[in-house]
Amino acid sequence: MNQPGKRLLDVTIAMTALVLLCPVIAIAAMGVAICMGKPVLFRQTRPGLRGEPFTCLKFRTMTDDRDAAGNHKPDGERMTWLGRCLRKASLDELPQLWNVLRGDMSLGGPRPLLME
Repeated sequence: MNQPGKRLLDVTIAMTALVLLCPVIAIAAMGVAICMGKPVLFRQTRPGLRGEPFTCLKFRTMTDDRDAAGNHKPDGERMTWLGRCLRKASLDELPQLWNVLRGDMSLGGPRPLLME
């Protein structure tokens, strides 16, 4: 599919999904706010098209707990029960639909890797 056609399809699907999933997104956001506090969204810099960095959005699934030295505790200790549920159902990735609308990423991949 050509680029303008792919972009149009991405925007159409992402916008439709955001509208239809709005109640699910709101419930997930409230759950994260209640269980883990703010911020509700996890932001991470990822490489986009031609390596241009963008801020990838996801719902938080872990707390920011640290040990006595100030380092993050292991992921297994910071993961909450809600975080496990969100990840298992892939609901933590719903905010990425906003990234698709902005043109930072595409529904058809490739998946954005970490910057390192």
